[in-house]
Amino acid sequence: MAQDKENVVYLVKFNAMNNFLKKETDTRLRKLQQTITDAHADACIITSAVNQYWLRRFIFNGYMMVFPEGDPVLFVKRPSSIHDERVRMIRKPEQIPDMLREADLPQPARLLTESEVLPYNSLLRLQAALGMPEIINVSGELRKIRAVKSEYELNQIRESAAVHTKVYELIPSLYRKGMTDLELQIEIERQMRLHGSVGIFRSFGENMEIFMGSMLAGDNAQEASPYDFALGGKGISPLLPLGANGTPLVSGTTLMVDMAGNYRPWMDDMSRSFVIEQAPDIAYKAHQLSIDIIQAIEKTTKAGTPCADLYHLAEEMVQEKGLQPYFMGTAQQAKFIGHGVGLEINEPPVLTPRSKEILESGMAIAVEPKFVLPGIGAVGIENSYIVHESGLEKITLCEEALITLS
Repeated sequence: MAQDKENVVYLVKFNAMNNFLKKETDTRLRKLQQTITDAHADACIITSAVNQYWLRRFIFNGYMMVFPEGDPVLFVKRPSSIHDERVRMIRKPEQIPDMLREADLPQPARLLTESEVLPYNSLLRLQAALGMPEIINVSGELRKIRAVKSEYELNQIRESAAVHTKVYELIPSLYRKGMTDLELQIEIERQMRLHGSVGIFRSFGENMEIFMGSMLAGDNAQEASPYDFALGGKGISPLLPLGANGTPLVSGTTLMVDMAGNYRPWMDDMSRSFVIEQAPDIAYKAHQLSIDIIQAIEKTTKAGTPCADLYHLAEEMVQEKGLQPYFMGTAQQAKFIGHGVGLEINEPPVLTPRSKEILESGMAIAVEPKFVLPGIGAVGIENSYIVHESGLEKITLCEEALITLS
């Protein structure tokens, strides 16, 4: 009897969660359908993994066709195990028109596509298969929609940040004298996986390849990278020129840890800096300025704040302290101090001096004023926040001081 009651309770909870998540995805679908209507389009085709997950909570190889009304139709190449009355198994896009006719659905003449992520040849083939409809890019609009999160999505980011903090708190215990940055990174990655890291750091854009995050020790922090991250690093191979490169962790240098907060589908972002035994005074001065910038932003920022204001505030404080040559890099300086976070680590908005974006309640952002000091390394912190009408909610609650490893 007790087991039966437990099973009933489990089923009730399971069904309640499924119903809740269906409401979540239905709300997201309606936002996309409104976009289709506003664009005077006939349909939208979703092909990217991140937007498939956002709309349907699973990923497949194929095409999700969304109409202004009703449920999407999924034209699936693989896997063959998806069971849904709206699924149509296909081998190639040329089969789509016949399947639309069989389902008594219209063939679109004006079509929204994720043109920024769909390969050009695939886009041309899809366009030809559908009778050469007019193609309109919806990638940017989808990123804007996803930038404002539901409470469920925000809670996912909060949960990820809580686990992220637990892993970072272990770093001093993982350090051993004589280690290289790579050796310590391997130990951190192990703890990440043991704590539930999903093992992928989803990002948007061409120059955003990364593994499970970045670690910069000593002068490797000065190495410029072709990738669009705040700082660079040489990496261990020209195949992935970013991050740790085997630099020994020696006294008098610093280590910046920017490992992924990917413990839920919706991610947080956090960086913390460490000093090996001891460091020159300028390291502590620059690191404290990073904290001061963060605190000034926390006090003045809320929904309605222009994103450019955050950058200009940081820039003014850096100039006041005379640390401009080291701000966000040396030879190659990044021109932003933060970004949105979510299913991808670099969602809108971007905190740049020329940004026209305005912070909205429900956005999640990461703020990362950092410094690179020649002969010493990188210092500074990065925190993630949720934007509210009344201010910012800090969710990366981890020690911010420059921590000594010895």
